[in-house]
Amino acid sequence: MARATFSAAIEGMILSGLLAVAPVVAWAQAGPSDSFGGGMIDGGMVSGGATFAAGPVSSPADADLRLADSESVSPAPGSLPGASLVESLNRALERAIGQKAVGKPQANTLIAPSAPPAPSPVVVELFTSQGCSACPPADAALAKVAARPDVLALSLHVDYWDYLGWEDPFAQPAFTARQKAYARAAHLRTLYTPQVIVAGTQSLVSPADPELDATIAAAAAAPPTVAMIVSRGAEPGQYAIDLSAPRPLKQGTVVQIVRYVPQARVEILRGENAGQVLDFANVVTAWHAVAEWDGKAPVRLNAKIEGEEPAAVIVQTALPGKTVPLPGPIVAAGWLR
Repeated sequence: MARATFSAAIEGMILSGLLAVAPVVAWAQAGPSDSFGGGMIDGGMVSGGATFAAGPVSSPADADLRLADSESVSPAPGSLPGASLVESLNRALERAIGQKAVGKPQANTLIAPSAPPAPSPVVVELFTSQGCSACPPADAALAKVAARPDVLALSLHVDYWDYLGWEDPFAQPAFTARQKAYARAAHLRTLYTPQVIVAGTQSLVSPADPELDATIAAAAAAPPTVAMIVSRGAEPGQYAIDLSAPRPLKQGTVVQIVRYVPQARVEILRGENAGQVLDFANVVTAWHAVAEWDGKAPVRLNAKIEGEEPAAVIVQTALPGKTVPLPGPIVAAGWLR
């Protein structure tokens, strides 16, 4: 399985973690008591999570999945549930801060930026399923925009249609949890596929190409609020991620790393799409929160990516939620390549 490690130096503290397989682990060094990880929820600066917001949507009659606030989703082996990533990160940080360091962590060597900030690609998420007969046209639409250099297109396969006779091999409960979080943030109680979320804010129901293109163009035209520079390190797979905001953000953000498979072809043997051979683009295999950033002081994060799967970094605002923070707009994104 692809693996990634991540570290951040913020106000004298180093945070690191194993992204694709294990929960986040952190170490605390000498620094202010309100550094990264301590009491951030109470103070309004939320941390880590793979759950984000959507605009108003409607639910087709054939795809009505009722949500309950108390409902929980069991994680797939080797993964963390998207709706609890924030909580998991906070617990890991609190445990680490409250314990004595076993050993001094590796120094967070800074890597000088090599290029000026580039415009962030527009993040387009498709919630889909191989067991959904309405999804193949949306899968094809995502494949078209995935080829664009100004778009980070991601296909997240949900598992709630598996009972129809075909278990989607790409589906993960974590992605269902992420879609549920979008619904909760939009004050909805239903899920459906296909659903497209653009820039963390706009929700589209199985959009045609012109509608999707127009929504992407509108998101790209919005003035950027965060500058992100991704620089290569001295070793293969090593990157530095510099974040800064010309004007302090009103809400804290979550930094996430996503791994995905660029192309996949699957023959569907059972279920609503039985007999079809379907192509998929940018199938997400892992999505983990790795750090929080308050959107005020500039910060540098160091990442070490292992494995052949492409990786991307996404910075997204987090909104207050009943039990865990919910997502807001995506303020920056880019590839680690």
